[in-house]
Amino acid sequence: MLDIVFAKPALPKSGALVLPIVEGAALAGLAGALDAEMNGGLTRALEAASFKGKKGQSVTLWAPAGGITKLVVLGLGSAADAEKLGGSMIPAISGETTCTVATDGLSAGQAASLAMGAALRFYRFDRYRTMEKAEDKPKLTKLTVASVDAAAAKAAFAPMKAVAEGVFIARDLVSEPANVLNPVEFAERCRELEKLGLGIEILGPKDMKKLGFGALLGVAQGSINEPRMVVMRWNGSGKKKADKPVCFIGKGVTFDTGGISIKPAGGMEDMKWDMAGAGTVTGLMAALAGRKAKVDAVGIIGLVENMPGDNAQRPGDVVTSASGQTIEVINTDAEGRLVLADVIHYAIEKFDPRFMVDLATLTGAIIIALGHEHSGLFTNDDELAARITAAGLATGEAAWRMPLGEAYDKQIKSDIADMKNVGGRPGGSITAAQFIQRFVQGRPWAHLDIAGVAWSSKDSATIPKGATAYGVRLLDRMVADHYEG
Repeated sequence: MLDIVFAKPALPKSGALVLPIVEGAALAGLAGALDAEMNGGLTRALEAASFKGKKGQSVTLWAPAGGITKLVVLGLGSAADAEKLGGSMIPAISGETTCTVATDGLSAGQAASLAMGAALRFYRFDRYRTMEKAEDKPKLTKLTVASVDAAAAKAAFAPMKAVAEGVFIARDLVSEPANVLNPVEFAERCRELEKLGLGIEILGPKDMKKLGFGALLGVAQGSINEPRMVVMRWNGSGKKKADKPVCFIGKGVTFDTGGISIKPAGGMEDMKWDMAGAGTVTGLMAALAGRKAKVDAVGIIGLVENMPGDNAQRPGDVVTSASGQTIEVINTDAEGRLVLADVIHYAIEKFDPRFMVDLATLTGAIIIALGHEHSGLFTNDDELAARITAAGLATGEAAWRMPLGEAYDKQIKSDIADMKNVGGRPGGSITAAQFIQRFVQGRPWAHLDIAGVAWSSKDSATIPKGATAYGVRLLDRMVADHYEG
C-alpha cells in the first residue's frame, strides 16, 4: 500500500506538488505561497491555460520553483469530489518518488477522503510481471497530505486505511489465476486473517457431506480440486452474549467452465473471477476486523471449481440440498446458486443471523439488464434495500433494485423435483434470485448479482483496470451507518 502521511502545510523541498483548486477560489495557502515564490508565475500560468478550477481541468509545470520537480494543478470542482480527485491525480504523479498534496481548502475528513482515493487508485497486481521495465513501473513511494488539521485528518484516515486494505485483499484474490487460487488455496489464505482477530473455520468435503451439502458437492464433483467452505467470525460488539450477527455470504467458484454444459471458449479466461463474491466477503471481513467495527459479523464462502471431469454432474441430475429441498439440475453452468443454497441454509441453522446479504457473479443476464454501472439488488426486505442502495450511492458502488414475484418463481418449477436450477432465458437474473430465495426461510435477505461490476475493463478514478472489489466498501459503509454500537 502507498505510504501516506499527514503533515502541516509547507512547500516541499523536493518531489512533486499537487495543488487541488476549488472552482472559483483564489490562490491561497500553499498555492498562494508558491505563487509568491514564483513572483506571480503560477497566476500567469493558470490564466494562460484558462484554468478556473473546474472538475477535470489540470495544468502541469516542470521545476516551477525551489526543489519542486513537478507541479500539478487540478480542478477540484467542489470539495465533495475529494476522493475522486485523490485517485485521478495518481497517474500524473506516479513517475515521481515523493509527492505532497495541498488540502488547504478541505476539511480534515475531506483530506482523508482524498488520501483514500489515492490509495485505492495506486493499487497494482503485478505478482506475475517478471520482465516489466523499470521505467514502466510506478516510482511513487510516499504521499504527504498537507492539512491544516493534520492530526484530525490522520485519525479520519485510519478506518479508511483498514477498509482500503480489505479492498486490496479482495482485488488480489479476484486477480489470481485459477491454477494458483483453487478452493484449498483460497481457504488457506483466509486462515491468514486470524492475525486481524477473525475466527476462521474451514470445512472440507467430509464435513459438508455430513451436513447434507448435496447441491454444493454436486458442483464440485467434476474437479480434482476439493471444495471448501470457510466461516469467518468477527465479534466486535464487546458483549458477553453476542448479538445476532449480520451475515455475508459469497459465491466462490474459483473457475467455472460451465461443467458438462460447457461455456464457449471465447472469454472463458474471465471465469477465474467467478469467485468475486467470495473475494468481496473475505475483504469485507478483513475491513471490519481491521477497523475494529463494533458489530458481530459472520462471513461464509462456498469454494468450488466447476469442471467437466469424468465424475462431473450431468444435466438432468437431481440433488438434495442441505435444507432437504430437491433440485433438478437442468444446466450445470447455473452452479453458483447451488453453492449458495447450501451455504445460506448453514448460515441460518448455525448463526440465526439478523440478516443475510449474498454476493455472486451469478448471471450474464444482469449485465444485459444493467450493464457495468450497477449490481442487481434483489431482496425481500424494504429496509435492507434502502440501506444497501444508500450505502452504494455514498461509496460509488451503485446497486439497482430488481423485482421478485410469484410469476417468476413459477418459471423454476420442476416436473420431477422441488425445483429446477434455471427458468429459461426470460428474466434470467430474476429467476436465479427466486431460486436463492427458496432457501432463506423468510429471513431478511438481499442478493447482489455482481457479474457486471466485479471486473473493470478500464481505469476509473479510484479503480485501476482489473478487479474492483465491488461490495467491500458498500457493505462496510452500511454496517457503519446502521449496525454498530
